[in-house]
Amino acid sequence: MENNISRNKEHELIMISIYDALTYISMNEQFSLEDTMENIFMVPYEDIPYFSKSVTIKALMNINQIESTFQEHMPKWKFDRLNQVERAILLESYASYKLTDEKIDKNVIIDVAVNLAKKYLDIKDYKFVNAILDKVL
Repeated sequence: MENNISRNKEHELIMISIYDALTYISMNEQFSLEDTMENIFMVPYEDIPYFSKSVTIKALMNINQIESTFQEHMPKWKFDRLNQVERAILLESYASYKLTDEKIDKNVIIDVAVNLAKKYLDIKDYKFVNAILDKVL
């Protein structure tokens, strides 16, 4: 993989990394995040962009706080009952916007998340992703 991947593709690979980690966690399986990311990005861990590693690690390290923040805005839903892909998209979006030093416009983060939702979720699920991110970010 080239080091100059598009930022949209980078967000997608981060989301997939978070999804894989959530899957291992839900099965109480031990895993290596480095190995997981190497397999997804198809390069050695040291060649994965810093932004990707930072967002993935911060999303997973702060998962309880992030899920709590979303839960405050979802009184009729339980965050942990959402589809794993949907959770990964929301965690990736939150960490990209709130937990990194990079200043990415909120609308850009939401647009990336909506595009991921349209690609990976049921046809109308992107509307929920859009609405909840607009409230939380």
